[in-house]
Amino acid sequence: MTSQVSSPAEQADGTDGSDAAVVGEQRKPGGTKDVRRLDRVIIRFAGDSGDGMQLTGDRFTSETASFGNDLSTLPNFPAEIRAPAGTLPGVSSFQLHFADHDILTPGDAPNVLVAMNPAALKANIEDVPRGAEIIVNTDEFTKRAMQKVGYAASPLEDGSLDGYQIHPVPLTTLTVEALKDFDLTRKEAERSKNMFALGLLSWMYHRPTEGTEKFLKSKFAKKPDIAAANIAAFRAGWNFGETTEDFAVSYEVAPAAKAFPVGTYRNISGNLALSYGLVSASRQADLPLFLGSYPITPASDILHELSKHKNFGVRTFQAEDEIAGIGAALGAAFGGSLAVTTTSGPGVALKSETIGLAVSLELPLLVIDIQRGGPSTGLPTKTEQADLLQAMFGRNGEAPVPIVAPRTPADCFDAALEAARIALMYRTPVMLLSDGYLANGSEPWRIPELHELPDLTVQFAQGPNHTLEDGSEVFWPYKRDPQTLARPWAVPGTPGLEHRIGGIEKQDGTGNISYDPANHDFMVRTRQAKIDGIDVPDVEVDDPHEARTLVLGWGSTYGPITAAVRRLRAAGEPIAQAHLRHLNPFPKNLGAVLKRYDKVVIPEMNLGQLATLIRARYLVDAHSYNQVNGMPFKAEQLASALKEAIDG
Repeated sequence: MTSQVSSPAEQADGTDGSDAAVVGEQRKPGGTKDVRRLDRVIIRFAGDSGDGMQLTGDRFTSETASFGNDLSTLPNFPAEIRAPAGTLPGVSSFQLHFADHDILTPGDAPNVLVAMNPAALKANIEDVPRGAEIIVNTDEFTKRAMQKVGYAASPLEDGSLDGYQIHPVPLTTLTVEALKDFDLTRKEAERSKNMFALGLLSWMYHRPTEGTEKFLKSKFAKKPDIAAANIAAFRAGWNFGETTEDFAVSYEVAPAAKAFPVGTYRNISGNLALSYGLVSASRQADLPLFLGSYPITPASDILHELSKHKNFGVRTFQAEDEIAGIGAALGAAFGGSLAVTTTSGPGVALKSETIGLAVSLELPLLVIDIQRGGPSTGLPTKTEQADLLQAMFGRNGEAPVPIVAPRTPADCFDAALEAARIALMYRTPVMLLSDGYLANGSEPWRIPELHELPDLTVQFAQGPNHTLEDGSEVFWPYKRDPQTLARPWAVPGTPGLEHRIGGIEKQDGTGNISYDPANHDFMVRTRQAKIDGIDVPDVEVDDPHEARTLVLGWGSTYGPITAAVRRLRAAGEPIAQAHLRHLNPFPKNLGAVLKRYDKVVIPEMNLGQLATLIRARYLVDAHSYNQVNGMPFKAEQLASALKEAIDG
């Protein structure tokens, strides 16, 4: 996991954005081209959704991670499987920010844009600062392609790009020429142009190449000719950068050696980290892991990943719909498994009745919501934080559930373990709120040592737990632990522990059906008290200068908020920061923390859902700063808003 302490380089300028600094320059030994050393770079690959931009970005990211840089990524792609070619809605992009120090976001604006066609250029040019480099595939700038996106004249010739460093490269032609000796049609050869671009960028930034070539051989193991063609295109791109006069400079970004604690690291996405966290939780609890799920963007990767781990006792069930998925998971929980169901916002709505049933049955169940833009189908491939109130209140009756939210892709691993701890200890369904930004984004992750993982061992009920007035011993399924208020977990088939389950209200202790008003009142209050009493850590406050303004966040806003706070502090502005992992129950010290500050600002990718809860619970006049455009906050944008709050 990336360090939360900024390095001297980042403390000096407070940036986490686009203004990469040149830290050295040298003549490449034995060559004629200059090598400039940078402290960070932001690259964005953009093209049609069929141009392989996500694969290109993934490979560049993997090589960057193996090199030892800190990094953060932002994949951005259409919802359609094959969006209309050459159109603005069909543009797919992948942004990567990598540095020689600790960073927190994918960056506000790219230093380098690779535009595979006119649509990619037009869709992204507003984000590119003047002076940045733009590599353009000139082969695609035909009159028809430009007219399709509204260019009356070629932007490469009309002077509109004069403020940028333009590198016109006929990527398609060069790729086809490099593959002329392969038995491929022109169309098949053109598909490798993304590998040519990857080779060129790998040369520009001195990325390792062995991993990509090994990956291509593995990916196309059953089609060796295709593998060889992609490798040839990749090498041709690298050689083009080495030999062409258009690229007179290459760049080096040193490994982020001081940014990470000692350990073994790998690059990891949020969904992959979540999957590993679930497997680890099941092993630490010594329980089989069961996933009942229905595919939905952006949660499907968890189902795909967990299906690979049968050797760890993982069972995955792809159900016919969302309701069946959670129903099977709840049944697995009743049977003694660590039960999980994964979905996104629309699926949570369909699962709400069964979540309420899990509240009534008081069984451990992890409900993982990878949030996306809504309502309804909304923006399936874009990010949002708008399911918090649904997680809090989206069930009939009084049906409280704990809520946990990770803050970075790597933190999804720890959040999964924490959600499992709460579910198993308190016998309750738990909502875990990730989102598309975390799920698809990636960063370095320190692989934990086994002794660092929590002990989640569970004790199942083994025999009678109550003595009746006549002295006989019986099993009461709703007799509670006095500390946690959790009921015993009795695995079906255990002799003498037969008990009734169902959605109708239970009698306290016996679990028998009860319509008694006083009993219902008691059970409702007891279930609420169990959630309210969950032991969660106090919220930590980062306030080195005794500020008067506190910025409070939750979930994936952590990176942009922290980057913005660094910028403000570097400019001499005092501001405090706190970030919530536990949203229900809130940390016990949160009220006291909020009262210490004159102003509380809560940035959210919704219309103010946490702010609503904070105002209602603590009677604090919290100020919302909101965005719901399907994209994460930019650090500069947040810094400006927080500066206004400080000065206001």
